[in-house]
Amino acid sequence: MGDIAIQVQGLGKEYHIGGPQKNYDRLGEQVVEAVKAPFRRAKNLLRGQATGAAELNESFWALKDTSFKINHGEVVGIIGRNGAGKSTLLKILSRITDPTEGRAVIYGRVGSLLEVGTGFHPELTGRENIFLNGAILGMRRHEITRKFDEIVAFADIGPFIDTPVKHYSSGMYVRLAFSVAAHLETEILLIDEVLAVGDVAFQRKCLGKMDNVARQGRTVLFVSHNMGLMQTLCRRGIFLQNGRLVIDDTINQAVDAYLRTLEHLETQNLAERTDRQGVGQVKLVAVEVNNGDTSGASVLKTGASARFVFRLNGTMSNMACMFVIYDQLGHAIANFKSDVPAPDDTINPEMGATYVCELDELMLLPGRYRINVLVQGGGEWQDRVEAAAIFNVERGHLQGRPVTPAQKNTISACMPHRWIKPV
Repeated sequence: MGDIAIQVQGLGKEYHIGGPQKNYDRLGEQVVEAVKAPFRRAKNLLRGQATGAAELNESFWALKDTSFKINHGEVVGIIGRNGAGKSTLLKILSRITDPTEGRAVIYGRVGSLLEVGTGFHPELTGRENIFLNGAILGMRRHEITRKFDEIVAFADIGPFIDTPVKHYSSGMYVRLAFSVAAHLETEILLIDEVLAVGDVAFQRKCLGKMDNVARQGRTVLFVSHNMGLMQTLCRRGIFLQNGRLVIDDTINQAVDAYLRTLEHLETQNLAERTDRQGVGQVKLVAVEVNNGDTSGASVLKTGASARFVFRLNGTMSNMACMFVIYDQLGHAIANFKSDVPAPDDTINPEMGATYVCELDELMLLPGRYRINVLVQGGGEWQDRVEAAAIFNVERGHLQGRPVTPAQKNTISACMPHRWIKPV
């Protein structure tokens, strides 16, 4: 067991849904309820009361029958779509929640950053929270003191270190939280999507620090939807789907398996998909991708026009539509936001609940791409759909220059350009 940092055996976590759970004082009450429940559900179904019939599925398994071992010094990426069980796994490993079945044994001190400012007390200052977090991790005061200046310098919050963290901006909060988790001397580090927060400069610092942490022989479990980042930081990948472990292999094998599942989403009716996040008062029901001319052809060409149409099932105040284009390797290529205005933007009341984004020249190399869509409204995320549409780009011309696919698909974008050549 000397080489093992984490050992997970038959791990499962069950959550109850559909309303508050009933408490029974006597065994007889439990027996009566068990006998009556099927008849009550059938009665609700016959009356057309779908909400009452929801008792048919009062629980779900966020994680089920998951087993693996991770050795000291490994950097492992946890991959999966929304609801796959990634965050649940890290919460169990960090002892935030208990498993319903199975067990997880940790050999070493664990530092975790699962949300911005996890474990911070808002009334305490940054200085006090550093010492509090260190104490929670089981570190002695002299160990924390030795790392204190390095933590503050990395977080770049020196002038505010004695200010209560409730007055910090979200950027300051996450900088300090990451710095504490990465610098305090824990053998195992659990990180969940933290690099999605913060500016570009801070993200670069985080990447460099995580690389240093890995070289020091510490164990890192890293959750992210950024497949390019995963392939940069990790050598091993664990792919979860519907709460179950599907692939435990090299990071490239795990990423390939994950991307293949996204391809299968193309055959599903977008309006009926349940793997989405958001309040849900307004939802995305259809996406159309075409070349923008009168033919409406769905195949796009490099350098030609492109048109993306997003149809919603309603409208509300302060709405906006955003989407990101990803290549076959899962790298984000470009993002488009309707709430960022430009002189050529127009408003058409007749469109109703439909957003249209038009490109005069598509600067993508030939290949296969997917888009993630986010709909905002009323100051909240209304709907977020991963791989809402998948489309192909064929060979074309950009300002008269033929454009062909890049070797090994390592490049996905192209730019208009010209050459000045010697005679």
